[in-house]
Amino acid sequence: MTKQTAIFAGGCFWCMVEPFETLPGIEKVRSGYTGGAMVDPTYDEVAAHITGHTEAVKIWFDDDIVSYESLVELYWQLADPTDAMGQFADRGDTYRPVIFVKDDAQRQIAEASKQALASSGRFDQPIVTTIEDAKPFYDAEEEHQQFYKKNPLREMMMMMPRKRYQHKYWSDKEDANNGKA
Repeated sequence: MTKQTAIFAGGCFWCMVEPFETLPGIEKVRSGYTGGAMVDPTYDEVAAHITGHTEAVKIWFDDDIVSYESLVELYWQLADPTDAMGQFADRGDTYRPVIFVKDDAQRQIAEASKQALASSGRFDQPIVTTIEDAKPFYDAEEEHQQFYKKNPLREMMMMMPRKRYQHKYWSDKEDANNGKA
């Protein structure tokens, strides 16, 4: 088993955990904050836009079972890559879409995937998701971990805009990369 990590920001971290966590090969997914300068920020500080951090998820995975490339492909289906200042109902820099890469190999995969998505014609607007070097990741408070299990009705309501996005951009169009709808 080769353990790896990946960090993705795509709006509210509550909505990013379950899709990754339920994949085979995923060891753990944690909600947290990254990309800013403040050490050990709190939810309230991040929400107040004073830390420079973005809500994100950190994923520990076995790359013998699930590849980083597969995680990036799933990420595109979870976060609107054309919206630089938020995701769905969540607005502001703390919800911006970012792929945080830990090394050159992840950067190459993320950049190639982003270019393929931009060339696919799937979106009418430019792909604005940034690819940035990973910075320290700070776990969110325990109340924010596994939110979909603790608050399933609220989670379901929060996921509705993402589900509409997925249906609009991923269910009805042919994927230029693999020919599947």
